[in-house]
Amino acid sequence: MQKKKQEQEIKRTSSRKAGPYEKYLEKGAQQLTDAELLAIILRTGTVGEDTVSIAGKVLSLPGENHSGILGLHHVSLKELMSIRGIGQVKAIKLKCIAELSSRIAQETAKKTLQLKDPRTVADYYMERLRHFERERVLLLMMDSRNHLIGEQVLSEGTVNASLISPREIFLTALRYSAVYIMLLHNHPGGDPTPGKQDILATERIKNVSAMIEIPLIDHIIIGDKKYYSFREMGYL
Repeated sequence: MQKKKQEQEIKRTSSRKAGPYEKYLEKGAQQLTDAELLAIILRTGTVGEDTVSIAGKVLSLPGENHSGILGLHHVSLKELMSIRGIGQVKAIKLKCIAELSSRIAQETAKKTLQLKDPRTVADYYMERLRHFERERVLLLMMDSRNHLIGEQVLSEGTVNASLISPREIFLTALRYSAVYIMLLHNHPGGDPTPGKQDILATERIKNVSAMIEIPLIDHIIIGDKKYYSFREMGYL
């Protein structure tokens, strides 16, 4: 009797179309498509549509400019919930996946972070800043050994402009007893090339920093997998 039950179970299993779970068990996560990975997170589909199909719609939702997994950073809960089969709980799970991916990337980059090396600084802050759709300006403060002792968000501007106040920068730097400072901000369009206002603001802060003896050691602009360092380009 037990043997017959086992044979029936094997027959049912073999006739069933292999889904993402079965594929994971057989081949591992590396062999799954993005849609299949998301399907496992979503767990259940809806009437007439399986999880892989729903996951495919999630991936295509952000459009051509932000396609794929990284597009999850650029869609809202409301947009996710507009997909049939995605409720609030599933939408929140998907947004949490996007945040986890950024944090994992940042922790990986942290191991090689050297504040004297613009590339490692850009790598560390890349995943954190490049997905913002508004400009965000960060102030980094270092001690005499170039160790990071503080970080402050200075402003969050519109899509194409940000406000950098020298007064706020140096009041914050003095509060932390900083010896050196560094500025970072993102360009939502993805191109890190500085505009006229970026250059003028950097020059002004550089001059003030020299007067109060808290040198500005760099201003790094984060784009989409690209960066611009004023120090590397000879401005600082």
